[in-house]
Amino acid sequence: MEEGFDHVIMSLTFLSKTVIASDSPLSVYHVNLINLVTLDILEQVLSDPQKRAVYDQYGEEGLKDMPPPGSSRPPFGKGTGGPNGFNPRNAEDIFAEFFGSSPFGLGSSGPTRSARFHSDGAKFGGFNSTDNIFRSHNEATAPRKPPPVESKLPCSLEELYTGSSRKMKISRTVVNAAGRQVQESEILTIDVKPGWKKGTKITFPDKGNEQPNQLPADLVFVIDEKPHDLYKRDGNDLVVNQRVLLAEALGGTTVNLVTLDGRNLSLPVTDIIGPGYELVIAREGMPIAKETGNRGDLRIKF
Repeated sequence: MEEGFDHVIMSLTFLSKTVIASDSPLSVYHVNLINLVTLDILEQVLSDPQKRAVYDQYGEEGLKDMPPPGSSRPPFGKGTGGPNGFNPRNAEDIFAEFFGSSPFGLGSSGPTRSARFHSDGAKFGGFNSTDNIFRSHNEATAPRKPPPVESKLPCSLEELYTGSSRKMKISRTVVNAAGRQVQESEILTIDVKPGWKKGTKITFPDKGNEQPNQLPADLVFVIDEKPHDLYKRDGNDLVVNQRVLLAEALGGTTVNLVTLDGRNLSLPVTDIIGPGYELVIAREGMPIAKETGNRGDLRIKF
């Protein structure tokens, strides 16, 4: 134990006087006790022969269990409490009486051990606080959430144009109160919004399968666009390929179409139709999901 105390003293001799004179509490890491020891505590122990003798013989635990001046409680294991008479709570109170704060951050005065560790740890080797140790332990033992379960949701171009409400019956594995895996069925409602595109994802939290000691997975539906007989989607635009006779290309023609929402369009073409000619009808394309009331264009290729 003498070697442990001398190690702390030797470590202090290497510290800069400027650092020692700073306003912030100076903390050092005691390699044997795995605890923080502040300079004011060291000075009190060094300057008090009784405390120094207690530390040399019993270590820091002896200081914690040392009765304050005037106390009638027998020291070092002669009282009641835990093994050898050591009572952790009483030790904290006694330590606070001697040094002004609890070594475990429970005292009413001065910064807690955790606070000192956060503020000064980086200055002396970058030690992490026990908060991080407990946090890592909790993260390791906490139930994990598995990756989301994805399922395709095929939608017609008409549904993506006008929007729709779909009801999906799902069956999934859950863990009951007895810890057994059972099958459960549920009906989910999916509101398909006008303008949604292929790849749009709809997430239902915790509606996936569940395994023992794990959180339920999320269930994700991914929009898939069905092919259409007439229209092809190009971003927010709709594209139609129209065949015409040579006479119609030279003398003009009329294109009749039924829109995705059931309207009839009659589009006269008076220009001469040559290679690469394209007729664009503004705002007759797909709805733009993020721009309410706005639409893409209808492009007719001949």
